[in-house]
Amino acid sequence: MNKIYNPKQENWASLLERPTKTVDDIEATVKEIFTAVQNNGDKAVQQYTTQFDGIALDTILVSDEEVQNAIINVSDELKAAIQLAKSNIEKFHSAQKTNRVSVETAPGVECWQEKRPIQKIGLYIPGGTAPLFSTVLMLAVPAKIAGCKEVVLCSPPDATGNLNPAILYAAQLCGVTKILKVGGIQAIAGMTFGTATIPKVYKIFGPGNQYVTVAKQLATQFGVAIDMPAGPSELLVVADDSAVPAFVASDLLSQAEHGTDSQVILVSTSKQMIEAVEEEVQSQLAILPRKAIAEKAIANSKLIFVENAAIALDLINEYGPEHFIVCTENNDYYVDNIANAGSVFIGNYTPESAGDYASGTNHTLPTNGYAKNYSGVNLDSFMKSMTFQKISEAGIQTIGKAIEIMAEKEGLQAHKNAVTLRLNAIENGK
Repeated sequence: MNKIYNPKQENWASLLERPTKTVDDIEATVKEIFTAVQNNGDKAVQQYTTQFDGIALDTILVSDEEVQNAIINVSDELKAAIQLAKSNIEKFHSAQKTNRVSVETAPGVECWQEKRPIQKIGLYIPGGTAPLFSTVLMLAVPAKIAGCKEVVLCSPPDATGNLNPAILYAAQLCGVTKILKVGGIQAIAGMTFGTATIPKVYKIFGPGNQYVTVAKQLATQFGVAIDMPAGPSELLVVADDSAVPAFVASDLLSQAEHGTDSQVILVSTSKQMIEAVEEEVQSQLAILPRKAIAEKAIANSKLIFVENAAIALDLINEYGPEHFIVCTENNDYYVDNIANAGSVFIGNYTPESAGDYASGTNHTLPTNGYAKNYSGVNLDSFMKSMTFQKISEAGIQTIGKAIEIMAEKEGLQAHKNAVTLRLNAIENGK
């Protein structure tokens, strides 16, 4: 682990760099696959599935029979856990509903805003070394609450050509309308262009590796919206001597085991805490089933000592962590003043994994510093705001003259005429 003491502010940018490839490194591959899927549809998708996932499939569509067989293979214990998590996610996201906003901006001029669901949603669920059935809950539950009509789920098949049973159980539980055994760039391309089997969607959600992240960004060039450019997972913990070193280490490792390109950082005003956490990380790491993955991520981790909370907060805001854990004597200072973070976890008994699974908040969050300008997924992510206006005769007389003057000054005579004709009709008794 890399220990850094009192780093100079001019070095923060390089110190806080993410261990990720640049877009240029992988953009050519993404574009090549997008072009192939756009031109050859399902044929290209299946070719890339064979190439990248090592399995040749007769069909990428998951049948009802497969879903029912998967449900049987999910233990009652796991079903109960998934149902509990779903209930809490429903509670939190249902509370985010807002009513119509209506105001009379001038006499006879009524304006209002309403939210309507995005009709066609695509969900990307990572499979690979960790099939994230929890992400199905995080995305499909708010999509259902929002009222999205079509919810398409893509996830890469395993070596036997199947999806993890828990993914299928969660998808069925949350009302996903179509499930497909396809992952990676080809899944994003399929949902972007549509194929004979994969529906074209209006917005794509879900985390993924750097290739999936770049694919999602490329999809925006073809008229498809995305939730955010979410890439490899990351966590920053700020802790002083009031924190429990074993807890802090467990949180760092919980993110490190996501992938070799994950990044974890501890910022502390206590050198003693840094030493204790480092020892705990090595002790806990030794017995982890995913030790090989976590070990590589930990090699890129940083333990940063700073003199006081003010410096720590500035550094944290500069980093903009996806997940931010606060375990200090003065948690309120960080909670009240943090500006850039995806989701915040407060106190010794609030592990980041609670937000990953069952507390109710959403775990699809901005990474790579995008917490500075992106929100995590929420109910509004699955909706769009529409504005309405209704103007009476008295209303157009109230604002009509101003519209005429402004339109004429901009040189838009037809805009002015649209008002003048109406004003004249009123004045002449129609």
